[in-house]
Amino acid sequence: MALTQEEIRKIITPLLLSGAKMLDRHCPRCGSPMFELNGRVFCPVCEYREKQKKTETGDVEKILKEKLNELASSLPEEIDELEKHLRVMEKIIELLERYKKLEGVK
Repeated sequence: MALTQEEIRKIITPLLLSGAKMLDRHCPRCGSPMFELNGRVFCPVCEYREKQKKTETGDVEKILKEKLNELASSLPEEIDELEKHLRVMEKIIELLERYKKLEGVK
């Protein structure tokens, strides 16, 4: 996900205003300037991207859990429909488990 110069400015400007120091080193991953704040050296762009990924993953998980709850609360009585319902619920659970495994890898 490439950020525009404007997006990078929106990430970096608040750091400068909060007293963070822009260092003369650059991030080996993205090339952005490294910063230091309260003794911690970090890349604000990489941190922003990581935060965005977690937010997106959280949104997907939330949607899947809502759909799973919706399906669980409206189980049909007819056997064929119930089987379809349960297969969809099983797929949702598999997706949620994959997301959990991906989060564990990070």
